[in-house]
Amino acid sequence: MATKHGTKHHAGGEPHDDASGAKLNWLRASVLGANDGIVSIAGLVVGVAGATTSKTSIVTAGVAGLLAGALSMAAGEYVSVSTQRDTERALIAKEKWELAHQPKEELEELAHIYETKGLSRKTAVLVAKELTAHDVFAAHLDAELGIDPDNLTNPWHAAFASALAFTAGAIVPLSAILLPPQNVRIIFTFFAVIVALALTGTVSAKIGDASKRKATIRVVLGGAIAMIATYGIGTLFHTNV
Repeated sequence: MATKHGTKHHAGGEPHDDASGAKLNWLRASVLGANDGIVSIAGLVVGVAGATTSKTSIVTAGVAGLLAGALSMAAGEYVSVSTQRDTERALIAKEKWELAHQPKEELEELAHIYETKGLSRKTAVLVAKELTAHDVFAAHLDAELGIDPDNLTNPWHAAFASALAFTAGAIVPLSAILLPPQNVRIIFTFFAVIVALALTGTVSAKIGDASKRKATIRVVLGGAIAMIATYGIGTLFHTNV
């Protein structure tokens, strides 16, 4: 029987906490969503501001971009999570069938998994038998697939969270371009966006246990280049309104 070892979601032999891991993934996704909102809307409003001084035009473009971006993020996340959830449900159904029709093969497979984690053959078999006696279904889902059937991601929750994160990020450049006087509008927005990106870069690095300096430089540099490029393009079409 073909094994499913390659579909596991956690590293073999390392302790893991599915709930904590899920929370970290959600937090990381939220930070990245906010970062997308900041950069996307910053580039849009700065580009429009480079083309016109009309606050109405800037507001219209900014709000339209915010709504389009949030809906796009939500739709993409919904499709992605729905696909993942369908796949997980299919794997769960397959595992149920195999446990019902191939119990000996599944016991051997479970024992083999623990052997690959460093246990002796004798101990691995003993562990597999004890786990099977306790809760065979849960034992196989955890060891083979890394899936908790009671904690599958809700695609609607994921879509809402993604849209909310994008909106939260987008509000920063949209507010920054509208609040100050016209003569400092671009400079104020640039500064506000750089500060916001530095914050998201720092938080993202902390979540991923990566270098804060490198992560911050990457996101700040990317946002700065986006604003400079769109502002430059906007000035090519500058009109007095």
